[in-house]
Amino acid sequence: MRVALDEAAKAFELNEVPVGAVVVRDEAVLGRGHNLVESLRDPTAHAEIVAIGAACDAASNAKLDKAVMYVTLEPCAMCAGALVLSRISTLVFGAADPKGGSCGTLRNIVRDRRLNHRIDVVYGVEAEACGGLLTEFFAQKRSR
Repeated sequence: MRVALDEAAKAFELNEVPVGAVVVRDEAVLGRGHNLVESLRDPTAHAEIVAIGAACDAASNAKLDKAVMYVTLEPCAMCAGALVLSRISTLVFGAADPKGGSCGTLRNIVRDRRLNHRIDVVYGVEAEACGGLLTEFFAQKRSR
């Protein structure tokens, strides 16, 4: 989660919502990413999507079996869908997202039995640090 937090800090520096993600398999980082929505003018450039793309490139495969994603904020519906499609085995997230969380908070796409892949979920890891970065970011935005 520390690597994901480092990625979130990079997003913060770019004036992006500070979310970071990393994909790990066999203790090796396959891919990492942070939000780039504003920088790329791309609403799909969430940290998870960037990290999944980098991991698939590194693995030379569209499937990330036995991989773990660490992300600082609970994934949205789009990212949860991408996690399922990439066959990530485990998701570890920090802060829950009461407005858009799709991995247990508002809905649970990654555990939906109607889909052909389900992901194990661990939540609340470094939640204070992950949530604190988001709180600081939005406090600065409101003060401007």
